[in-house]
Amino acid sequence: MARPHIFAPGEYYHLYSRGIEKRNIFVDKKDYERFIKILFFCNSDKSIVIRDLPRGLTFVDHLNKRGETLIDIGAYCLMPNHFHILVKEKAEKGISLFMQKLITAYTMYFNSKYSRKGRLFESSYKSTHANYDEYLKYLFAYIHLNPIKLIDPEWKQNKLRNTEKIKKYLVGYNFSSFADYIGESRDSSLILNSAEFPEYFTTPNNYADSIFEWIESNPEV
Repeated sequence: MARPHIFAPGEYYHLYSRGIEKRNIFVDKKDYERFIKILFFCNSDKSIVIRDLPRGLTFVDHLNKRGETLIDIGAYCLMPNHFHILVKEKAEKGISLFMQKLITAYTMYFNSKYSRKGRLFESSYKSTHANYDEYLKYLFAYIHLNPIKLIDPEWKQNKLRNTEKIKKYLVGYNFSSFADYIGESRDSSLILNSAEFPEYFTTPNNYADSIFEWIESNPEV
């Protein structure tokens, strides 16, 4: 199936994919952590075999060895059976190459670990073009609010309003970039290149406040 748009350098895109037959693609903590590693290392013009890397080294240790990045990543969130990534295309075919490397590397890891064969994800990842400012800003909220579904799958209908509880949960959810935007110091923050995205949120508190404004005012989240 052809995409309704062509990836263009300098443009922003929301990329997402679900496990085949809606199966879980993350079974335990190590699976999430492996995917996060792949997010960092596959965003490179070099070929890197993660299992061959020395253990115990951080992203900081590899930052200058990784090579040129293929895309700029602004936000991400991993959920049990799907993932979301907000990106900017740097050069022609950067997104396509990155997603090919990402999905192939994680599928190989998962199939080896769980003794399975075949596709892990649906036939193709999906994408939307964030081609206007308000939608791009909305995506930062949408992607980072996804884990609330794990507290209450019907939170939109139930009008979950305990924002302090939500904030505490989102900060502690280690499989998204929310904590990086509110000032937490994490090695995984090196996945992001927020400088290549509009500065909608000038301070960590401003970011959190803006996110929770969507809970109150945006019924489409």
